[in-house]
Amino acid sequence: MVNLMAALMTIKNFCDEYNVSRSTAYRLRDSGDVPHVHIGRAARIRRVDAERWYDSLISEAAND
Repeated sequence: MVNLMAALMTIKNFCDEYNVSRSTAYRLRDSGDVPHVHIGRAARIRRVDAERWYDSLISEAAND
């Protein structure tokens, strides 16, 4: 169970780690840019999906 929880982030964790506002995090989640899972009523972002989103920003910047 510990490994599963380490692999999931709350919206607040995502905001703190990637320095985005809460409204931006919800917009990214709702648009599907950062996929999420629900555990009961709580939305969680898989760390691997957050990293994939961040890596896509870096590669987009490199292509400009």
